Amino acid sequence: WLWRVSSAIAINMEAEETYLKGCFIFTPKVFEDSRGYFFESFNIATFKSLTGVFVDFVQDNQSLSSKGVLRGLHFQTGEYKQAKLVRTIKGSVLDVCVDLRKESKTYRQYFSIVLDDKKHQQLFIPRGFAHGFVALENNTIINYMCDNYYNKSAESGIIYNDKTLNIDWKLDNSELILSEKDKELPKFENLLP
Repeated sequence: WLWRVSSAIAINMEAEETYLKGCFIFTPKVFEDSRGYFFESFNIATFKSLTGVFVDFVQDNQSLSSKGVLRGLHFQTGEYKQAKLVRTIKGSVLDVCVDLRKESKTYRQYFSIVLDDKKHQQLFIPRGFAHGFVALENNTIINYMCDNYYNKSAESGIIYNDKTLNIDWKLDNSELILSEKDKELPKFENLLP
């Protein structure tokens, strides 16, 4: 595929880089009237124009979660690392990404944002990050595009309540619902080099 950025593209999106280099918040221009709303959720030319980054998304994932469901913190290793563009279609989540790039000035730091179906913001997470989210409402639907395919042999993660990361998940621990697999994820200090 050959993608070209037109000099005449209409930018219907704003992008703001977070304090984690390469991690961006996108806010779309939403066109609303009595019928409802419309917005452009992704445009490769706009994305590249705003970030200077080219991504080739190859997989699109969607999940439904009840309030308190926490999924994460997940990542893939080696050649299977993934960049993700995350958005909430219905409800709201606290979305969290952790910088795992050892050469980065923000290594071991995390960024979090509430993504909901009102602002329609999206979070772009580059390769080299762990990712997780917790649903803040029942029947929350989240969607994320990935630039690499899922590979079971490359999957890894960090326990959500890791003491060195000290993530504030915005809900009481008693409200959190995790899979058995996510309850067994290792601490940050126990990750393989």
